[in-house]
Amino acid sequence: MHADYHIHSSFSDDSTYPMEDIIKKAITIGLDEICFTEHVDHGVKSYDSDFYKDYHDEFLRCKGKYQNQIKIKFGIEYGIQTHTIEQYQQDFYRNDFDFVILSCHQINDMEFWTQDFQKGKTQKEYNLAYYEEIYQVMNKYKNYSVLGHLDAIKRDDLEGVYPYKETKDILEKILKLAIKDGKGIEINTSNERYGLSDFTSCKDILLLYKQLGGEIITFGSDTHKEEHVGYHIKEMRKELKRLGFTKFCTYERMEPHFHEL
Repeated sequence: MHADYHIHSSFSDDSTYPMEDIIKKAITIGLDEICFTEHVDHGVKSYDSDFYKDYHDEFLRCKGKYQNQIKIKFGIEYGIQTHTIEQYQQDFYRNDFDFVILSCHQINDMEFWTQDFQKGKTQKEYNLAYYEEIYQVMNKYKNYSVLGHLDAIKRDDLEGVYPYKETKDILEKILKLAIKDGKGIEINTSNERYGLSDFTSCKDILLLYKQLGGEIITFGSDTHKEEHVGYHIKEMRKELKRLGFTKFCTYERMEPHFHEL
């Protein structure tokens, strides 16, 4: 079983890749299952009232057309901030998702990739604030499946990767809460596109999650272009096995299904 559970099509504002073309590519490279996880980032972006309907309609069309060749799941990536939680609660209950990624892309409507959030802060301040925001959201919002690219702040850290040991305490709080709530973490294989030597979540986070009793892991390429589909998924399975894990997950109607690595 080879699955890619982090895919953005042209329904995400940062991709122009048609959903049907992604599916064709996934079939060609031998993926058994994919999950579309379009971006929703309330607070910094606005969405047409028909966004979810249009997305779901195209998903159903494609699923019907290719259902005998590949499994296709309906997901979303929520870039939740503490002040936008209520909007996501409403969105979730209006849709029938298989899978939800909880990510943090901005804080106080200030983006990381533009350096707006980091500006005027020390490396320690913005790294710890990032993880604290995730933890606060997790305490109030429970309708998600996995934490997406948990240490993704390092993608936009101009000072370099902040030492894991400096964030271990807050990461332990995050992972303990995720495990308590029956949630997982994602291995995002897009790290090379950001010039990073380790994937997100990094090996240290994965090992801590395992040490704490965590078992739910998904693989995601963070696809936005053709060359991203399924990127390093098969290799990452081997890496996860080397770290001592034995299973990974796919989802259906928000329920995890375990598969042998």
